[in-house]
Amino acid sequence: MQLPLVTPQWADQPAGVPWPSATWPRGASTPEIESLVDELFESEQVSTTNALVIVRGGEIVCERYGGAKIYFDRDPEPIVQSTPLLSWSVAKSMIHFFVGTLVDEHRLDPTVRAEIAEWSDPSDPRHAIRLMDLLAMRDGLDFLEDYVNDTASNCIEMLFGDGAANTSAYAASRPLKHEPNTLYNYSSGTTNIISRLIAQHVGFADQYLDYMNDRLFGPLGMSTAKPGFDPAGVFIGSTFVHATAQDFARFGLLYLRGGLWDGRQLVSRDWTATAQIPHSFDSDSGTFYSWQWWLGGDRYGTYWANGYEGQRIFVIPALDTVVVRLAKMPVEKAPALANWRDRLIGELAR
Repeated sequence: MQLPLVTPQWADQPAGVPWPSATWPRGASTPEIESLVDELFESEQVSTTNALVIVRGGEIVCERYGGAKIYFDRDPEPIVQSTPLLSWSVAKSMIHFFVGTLVDEHRLDPTVRAEIAEWSDPSDPRHAIRLMDLLAMRDGLDFLEDYVNDTASNCIEMLFGDGAANTSAYAASRPLKHEPNTLYNYSSGTTNIISRLIAQHVGFADQYLDYMNDRLFGPLGMSTAKPGFDPAGVFIGSTFVHATAQDFARFGLLYLRGGLWDGRQLVSRDWTATAQIPHSFDSDSGTFYSWQWWLGGDRYGTYWANGYEGQRIFVIPALDTVVVRLAKMPVEKAPALANWRDRLIGELAR
């Protein structure tokens, strides 16, 4: 599959529209958009939707919640605006942001080999793996990303099995299966290796959390964002951030604005461009993979953070739009969600 030529796009905050660091400004929806949202919450085609936020021109134009949050130790609770929900792999795109802050400060260089202790021996074939190979999921490590087969899945073993005590060490211990930068293989383990690289520069555990709060969650007003850490003090960036739909929308808006937030350049526009450049074709989804972000190659520049069970943050630069959808959706429903997204984009483009 030939990769599309993509010119990165952004959209500036409209004059007079306040930044949503505290509360979101509100705009008007349309009957056509509301009808599509009705479908998203009511149709069996896309399974259970728990939260939807549509931001256009920096304003929330549509917001809706449904379903219930299930607990093991108490009764289910209805999902409302203030309910934090799990990111799953949407968190990977936040790892992209934190890498960018260190690249901007010349503390990390994607083009050089990654400083991973397990690969320090020059005779180790993994020694040549670069940070850019990790970002693009082209590192060549033998890692099976499976969410069902717990006897074969490296992902399940890393997150919930013997690897859970030190997720990055588990992933870094995997042998090389292919020469680096020759094959795309989506891997949550790869993202956790990147997360440890970040920790090596900003500190582990509380120091890492402080960095996340100081550089991203605090400036954006993402007050509900709670990242998950393993016992080794590494943010499990492959999988675990809880936040409200509005706070996930703040993150999407940051990328839509090219890393600018209320007069502060939190990460460079050049770095946010790297989220929009495809490096591989993902044959399972029929879409393209960038550096910890996904893209479709459409004329609106649509790209997104993508998580298990239908978690999405869609960034649509040409339409100055961010769409957050949080859900409980089996993977076989993903094509129906993509179709819904495309019809929503068509309506927004009218």
